[in-house]
Amino acid sequence: MAFRMKRESLKGHLALAAAYTIFGLNLVFCKDIANSDSISPYVLFTLRAVGASILFWLLSLCMPKEKVDRKDFWRIAAASLVGLFIPQMTFLMAIAMTSAIDTAIIGTLGPIFTMFFAFFFLKEPITGKKAGGVALSFAGILFLIFNSVHEGGAAATSPLGIVLLLVNSLSFSLYLGLFRPLISKYSVVTFMKWSFLFSLLISLPISFRGMLSTDYAAIPVDVRWEIGYLVFFATFVAYFLIPYGQKLIRPTLVSMYSYVQPIIAAIVSIWYGVDTLTWQKILASVLVVGGVILVSRSRAAAQG
Repeated sequence: MAFRMKRESLKGHLALAAAYTIFGLNLVFCKDIANSDSISPYVLFTLRAVGASILFWLLSLCMPKEKVDRKDFWRIAAASLVGLFIPQMTFLMAIAMTSAIDTAIIGTLGPIFTMFFAFFFLKEPITGKKAGGVALSFAGILFLIFNSVHEGGAAATSPLGIVLLLVNSLSFSLYLGLFRPLISKYSVVTFMKWSFLFSLLISLPISFRGMLSTDYAAIPVDVRWEIGYLVFFATFVAYFLIPYGQKLIRPTLVSMYSYVQPIIAAIVSIWYGVDTLTWQKILASVLVVGGVILVSRSRAAAQG
């Protein structure tokens, strides 16, 4: 029994590591898309929702049919609003209003918010190991941020950009802390096909005019490839992996994987020659991984 639990936990960790690695690359691409000024955040979100909806519904045709309780539809709609529409939309809007370093710093607050939401909604205790692990990773990621080269985004951060990033972090943390029982009730494909359909319906009234007026032919070829990555990998694949990981790992630990994103972004920057590998970055990465391991060994994580 213990071996089976460890094996399932390992699957959850691998799924989340893969998802947030995808998001780490996506940070770089989203900055390029925003800087190109060729497509609005509203249209970009709707394209993500359209692509993911089609792919998840097609995938569901290959899976055993699963019926959703009528009372759960409004809960899935709420989850899609809190976990998909608000976080993705606020991030896509904020990235053009904030400097890269401020975007990264505010993004580090997610696991802290999630820890408290999980405590209030799921009665997940805040143990010493958990709090210490979050603090260790938080320190590591701030150390990484302040010792990296940061390019892209706005030259200066606007107050609205900060508000949007805080809403982004709070909203996704609330999703992780509040909707785990609902996510665990259904298969990943069933849950996500309805979630993206609801998020598409929410976004269409806002983006419909922009969808029609966007000059798609004028979008640079490299930006089109980045949008394709955003739709397929950072939406369809990543949002398949995250609910799968949520079923096997407690919310605070799930949110800890958001600290993988700046590490991946730093690796990409080093690869492209706009940043350099230093002992500070190695130390920061060790602190982040150490914090994740500490949280994973906490009593609450072991129970979930």
